[in-house]
Amino acid sequence: MRILPSGDEALLVELDDLDEVLGYYAALAADPPAGVVDIVPAARTILVTTTGDLATLSLTLNDVTPVRDRRRSGDLIEIPVVYDGADLDDVAGLLGCDREEVIARHTADEWTVAFSGFAPGFGYLTSAGSWNIPRRESPRTKVPAGAVALGGEFSGVYPRESPGGWQLIGRTPVRIFDATREPAALFHPGRRVRFVDAGRG
Repeated sequence: MRILPSGDEALLVELDDLDEVLGYYAALAADPPAGVVDIVPAARTILVTTTGDLATLSLTLNDVTPVRDRRRSGDLIEIPVVYDGADLDDVAGLLGCDREEVIARHTADEWTVAFSGFAPGFGYLTSAGSWNIPRRESPRTKVPAGAVALGGEFSGVYPRESPGGWQLIGRTPVRIFDATREPAALFHPGRRVRFVDAGRG
């Protein structure tokens, strides 16, 4: 672990892997150090913003003990998915199976929101399963809101219409991000997600 300055009001914690990020973030979120106003996880880092002294915060961060088995300790939400995505057959080919096996694997895994980014409400979901799906060579200019997709080791749901290069495997009617709702984003770091097969459209 390394702790680096990030401007005058934040420190960047560099960690070894995504599992360590999940555990470290869970520990910080459960008991934030005095003065901390924001904790933002990413794939291998956590940005900690404070109104306090950075040297004191650095000492505190060095003493944080990550939560073990973080993937199993967050609250759980179920997301219904109609598995009729335009790239479902391509994903099956990449995995060396048929589309029903892709659906079975995607719904069998329990996913954890590792971090957010790309667009408001877009969560990068990770699981203990073996997923390594390359992004499309040519990204789409428009991906509809609610599209369920795979990219690299992650799954995600597009919260609004936007360009995107992930492989589309289905769609959900659930509004992942709604600015009028509290909280606006359904996917927050640490939340567990289970996708439920809602048919083929």
